[in-house]
Amino acid sequence: MSPSRPAVFAQAPIGVFDSGVGGLSIWRALRQSLPNEHLLYLADSQYAPYGDRSPEWIVERTLQMTQLLVDQGCKALVIACNTATLVAAPALRSRLSIPIIAIEPAIKPAATLSHSRSVALMATSRTLDSSGLQSLIDRYASDVEVIRIPCPGLADRVEALQLSGPEIEAELKKRLAPALQSQADTLVLGCTHYPFLRPTIEAISGSRFHILEPSFAVAAQVHRRLEQANCLNTQAQAGNSAFISSAPVDQAQKVIQALTGLSEPTMLAFPIHSLNVL
Repeated sequence: MSPSRPAVFAQAPIGVFDSGVGGLSIWRALRQSLPNEHLLYLADSQYAPYGDRSPEWIVERTLQMTQLLVDQGCKALVIACNTATLVAAPALRSRLSIPIIAIEPAIKPAATLSHSRSVALMATSRTLDSSGLQSLIDRYASDVEVIRIPCPGLADRVEALQLSGPEIEAELKKRLAPALQSQADTLVLGCTHYPFLRPTIEAISGSRFHILEPSFAVAAQVHRRLEQANCLNTQAQAGNSAFISSAPVDQAQKVIQALTGLSEPTMLAFPIHSLNVL
């Protein structure tokens, strides 16, 4: 460990950021894979999802949100938002010195897994239109058909806990139709909100697809990066979790409670006074 980072730094929390509560799918994997680590989760639910906003707005807001986590003393950051990764990760890495582990759509493993050489990708419009996604496809799936499925409003449904029932089933059937009518044998969930819809997706598609989402791969990468930096938390007791949301506290607590299974999630105040108005 660097002399500028004392041993106590290993006990600092890992910051996890998403535009909303979708990144709780990553939080869930981190909690299971790294039980001794303290986690601080920041959901910008007031502005979720980021997928239909301009790249300039996404970069500025992501920089603001991650700085809040740095100010809370986080030893590493997990960007649990595909859109923020594809649009803002280079800006983040140029400004911050702590480890940054960023999520991206599972194009590489999908291309490796697919026998039909056709995969479907569910994602936000901004993710699908990003140069970052095209770069992933060019590098890892140039010989694979990638069926892009824009899903405007789907993350909002997860934010509202609309995870099952006739309405969301009808929406998902409409979105999945191009994939179900194609040769695709693999489905990539390209937004961290979508794993919470996986049971409904599987009910619609049966065993048609290998469904990929990267939560445990991200957790494994976090472990590797912390180990390399010699700042894994080796305490014997279980780590704690705390949550910050830009949504009203009562609303945020209800959603976080439902998606994490925690009976009383610890909510910290959102430091709105420290932000610039966008």
